Amino acid sequence: MRKYSLDYYLVPSEDAHNGEYIADSDQRRRFISGFTGSAGIAIITLHSAFLSTDSRFWIQAREELDHNWIVVKSSYDWTGFLVDHITGGPKGTRIGVDGRLVTYSNVTYIQSKITNHKSELVFLDENLVDVIWKDRPSEPREPLFVHDLVYAGEPASSKLRRLRERVREDMTDSSNTATIITHLPSIAWLLNLRGSGIPYNPLFHAYLYISLDKHNEETILFLDSSQAPPDIQTYLTNLHVERMGYDEIWNFLSSKTDKTIIITPKTSYAISSQIPQEKCIVLPSFAEELLSRKNSMEVDSLRKAYLKDGIAFTQFLAWLDSKLVSENEDVTEFEAAERLTEFRKTQGKGTYRDQKEPISASGPNAALPHYVAKRDTARVIDRNLPYLNDSGGQYLEGTCDTTRTVHLGTPDQAMSEAYTRVLQGHIAISTAIFPIGTSGDQLDALARRPLWKNGLDYGHGTGHGFGTFLTVHEGIQSFSSNVPLAPGHVLTVEPGCYKEGKWGVRIESALVVTKANIPGIDQENWLQFERLTVVPIHTRMVKWSMLTRAEKVWLEEHNQKCYEALAPHLKNDKQTLRWLRREVGVSDVD
Repeated sequence: MRKYSLDYYLVPSEDAHNGEYIADSDQRRRFISGFTGSAGIAIITLHSAFLSTDSRFWIQAREELDHNWIVVKSSYDWTGFLVDHITGGPKGTRIGVDGRLVTYSNVTYIQSKITNHKSELVFLDENLVDVIWKDRPSEPREPLFVHDLVYAGEPASSKLRRLRERVREDMTDSSNTATIITHLPSIAWLLNLRGSGIPYNPLFHAYLYISLDKHNEETILFLDSSQAPPDIQTYLTNLHVERMGYDEIWNFLSSKTDKTIIITPKTSYAISSQIPQEKCIVLPSFAEELLSRKNSMEVDSLRKAYLKDGIAFTQFLAWLDSKLVSENEDVTEFEAAERLTEFRKTQGKGTYRDQKEPISASGPNAALPHYVAKRDTARVIDRNLPYLNDSGGQYLEGTCDTTRTVHLGTPDQAMSEAYTRVLQGHIAISTAIFPIGTSGDQLDALARRPLWKNGLDYGHGTGHGFGTFLTVHEGIQSFSSNVPLAPGHVLTVEPGCYKEGKWGVRIESALVVTKANIPGIDQENWLQFERLTVVPIHTRMVKWSMLTRAEKVWLEEHNQKCYEALAPHLKNDKQTLRWLRREVGVSDVD
C-alpha cells in the first residue's frame, strides 16, 4: 500500500465474475482476514482494518476475526460505509482496488460521492493480496461437459436466439452492437454447458461475447483451451460459437472501439474500462431474466431432484433420531452434515455435489443463519435444544435447498411458540394466491407477520431463486425483489427466528409459481405456488393451539403428500419408513 501511496485497500469477497461461491484461488478476503463467511468486504487502511458484512454473518465475524479487525454491521451493500468513512476524513484519500473484483455500479456510485472530496479510486495492475499470498492455489481449469437436453429442455441455439430477440426489444438500432456476459450462471445456462472447478456450483470461468447485429451474429466464448476437449470444441463449432483464450478478452475488447457494447451494472469495472465511455451501454441482465423463468422440462427436472433430495433428507432425519434417541449415542454437527451428504451421494449416483457449505447447527450455533460446522470445533447435538439443518444437493436434474429444524427431546414453550410462528409464516407464503404483477417483496410481509405480532423478526431474506443444476441463489426473483413473479419462477420460502447465544429455528421449502388452479378464480390473471420440497415438517415443536384450522389442514396435508411420495422409495429401508410413518401420523402396518 505504501508503494502505491494508498490510504485504503479493498478486498471484496467476489471473483472477477461477481460470484458468490468462488474458486479457492479467488478466496482473497478469507485469506487476508480469516473470516470464512460467503459475503463481506475487507477495507484495510494503513492503521486499521474493517470487515463489512450483513446480519447473517455478524456473530460469525466476531468469532472468527482477531483483534486487528473491526466488524461493520452493514446491510447487503458496503459502499455506504466506505463513502461515509472517506468523506468524513482527510481530503485526497487514495483507495486501491483490483478493478476486476468490483462492479461497474459500485465504482460509479463511489466515484460520484468522493470526487468532490478530492479522493479517488486507484485501479492497480496487480492484486496486492496475490503479491503476499505465497501459496495461493492454482486457478481451476477442469474440462467442461454438456448439460443434456433432457434436463435443460431447450437447445443452446434457441436460448441464444431468444436472448438476441429480448435485447433487441429494448433497442432502436442493434446494428454494430454487441453484449458481453460475465455472469457465470448465465453463460452456463445459455450454452447448456457445466464445469467442475468452482466449489459447490457446476460453473467455469469464461466470458461470452454476443453480437446483436442481424447481419453478423458472431458469438465468442473466452475459455481456457484446457477446458475445451475435442468433444466440447466440436459442440461449440456446431453451435457456431468461436472460442478464444480466457485472457484474450482484454485485447479483444480494446480492439472493438467501433462497437457499441452492452454490459450490466454487475459487470466488473475492469471490463467496462476497456470500452470507450460513449460506446458503453448499461442495461439490466436480460440473460438472468430469461434463465429465471423455468421451462416445463426444467420444472419437471426440479420435481425429480427434490424427490431425490427428499429421500436423502428423510433418511438422514430417521438416522439422526435413531442415533440420538433409540441408541443414545452422541453425534456432532459435523458428523451429522457428513452423514447427510452420504445419503445424498447415493441418490446422485456419482453426479452429486453439495450446493453450498451445509449448515448443521445445534443450540446457539443455530442462531447463526450461516454457521458452518468444522470437524475440530463442532458441538455435540444437544437433545434439549433445536437442531437446524440447511443444505441441499446439486443433481443433474436441479439444485435443491431445504431447511428443517427438529427437536429430539422436549422443547420448552418459547421454542415451540417461535417455531410455530415461523411455520405460520411459511404456510402463509406457500398458500398465497396473488394477481399477476405482484412482486416477491409485496408478499414478504406474509411470512413475517406472525413474528411481527410478537415483536420478533429475522435479519435475512424470506427466500431466493435457485437454479437447475446451477447456483443456489439465482435469478432476478426473490421475496426481497420488486420483480413481478411469473409462471416458471422458482423460489425458496425460509422464515426463521433466532435467540442469540441460545437457539434458532428455520423452515425452508422450494416453490414454483404457477397459474392459479382455484375454482372460481381466473387462471389468466391470478397466480399461486406449487410445492417442490418433499420433506416432512417436524411437528414436535408445533404448538397446535396457535394454528388455525386451515393451517392444521395444510400441515397435515403436506406431511401426508410427503409420505405418499417417499414411501414407495423406502420399502427396503425399514428404519426410515417407520420414522416417516410416525412423523406424519400413519399407522405402522407392514
